Amino acid sequence: MKADTITKDYISDREIFSDVFNYYIYGGRQVITPEQLEERDPTEIAIPYGADGAAVPVQKFRDAQKLCAVMTDGKLEYVICGAEAQARIHNAMAVRNNLYDALEYAGQVSEAAKSHRKAMQKERAQKQESGEENTGQESTEEGKKTPDSHEFLSGFWNEDRLIPSVTVTIYFGADEWTGPRSLLEMMEVDDPKVKACLNDYKLHVIAPAQMPDEEIGKLQSSLREVLLFIKYSKNKEELDRILRENKERFKEVERRAVDVIEVITNTQLKYEEREGKVDMCQAIREMRIDAEREGELRGEQKGELKKAQEAARNFYNLGIEVEKIAQGLGYAVETVKGWVGLRPERN
Repeated sequence: MKADTITKDYISDREIFSDVFNYYIYGGRQVITPEQLEERDPTEIAIPYGADGAAVPVQKFRDAQKLCAVMTDGKLEYVICGAEAQARIHNAMAVRNNLYDALEYAGQVSEAAKSHRKAMQKERAQKQESGEENTGQESTEEGKKTPDSHEFLSGFWNEDRLIPSVTVTIYFGADEWTGPRSLLEMMEVDDPKVKACLNDYKLHVIAPAQMPDEEIGKLQSSLREVLLFIKYSKNKEELDRILRENKERFKEVERRAVDVIEVITNTQLKYEEREGKVDMCQAIREMRIDAEREGELRGEQKGELKKAQEAARNFYNLGIEVEKIAQGLGYAVETVKGWVGLRPERN
């Protein structure tokens, strides 16, 4: 789908991506910079048990995923940030994003186990080369350890830590997001004892129709103009107000943002691109002028057709043959027959 491709490419850009998470995590404060983002493979793989215990690979693709290094209170912290672009409401988005995050954590555990195995294999190889025997006891060498049974079984050692994963869904729609915003909203559980045992997963979603303008204004990239335009795309008066109040920013909207606006709102804009920027105010004016001209043309054509129909009926009432009327007016004989109340001849 064209909308999915364009919106996915748009949010994958580092500037837009950092803007999304600066807004959602930090309320618009510019904590994450595009330079702090490290590209990650958005493909996650899990192998659950299938029929008869067979391992069945399941592959899921995030729209965009990046590793972010953030300095908080003098301490460097890492966060995996994932973004999902939705042109339409997805009622199972909470399950989908929960799976993405779970696969991310499963992948981290797998990588930790792989790293430990390699380290132990290397240590054993070094001991064999030096003639040392592996006693299975705690290594006396500084910085090395022998895992206990629990660590060895899981491959995840006591001092290992997961990097948190945060997934945000950006809904590029003018309607309100009506889908469930958590796993529990997708269930019908009345027993409080059962409910207390369930782990919920909350959906982080950005939906412009349900955001005050002040909230959208916290965004610093062209995503601000995209969401404002989408929010009021069905209301001409409100859209004009937004264009006036944000005139300076709407006069220089980057082309990729305009592409998103066009495909989502199904708006055919007419504009001249200058250095990758588009004057949306002028583009909207040109679009409306063209629409008015097209409407006037259709009106003129409709008037001409009505005159031809009246003339055909008048000539027919005077006894002139239908064939001659059609020839004189420049229309098909079958068409004129319909105007004067005669059925078109069948072959």
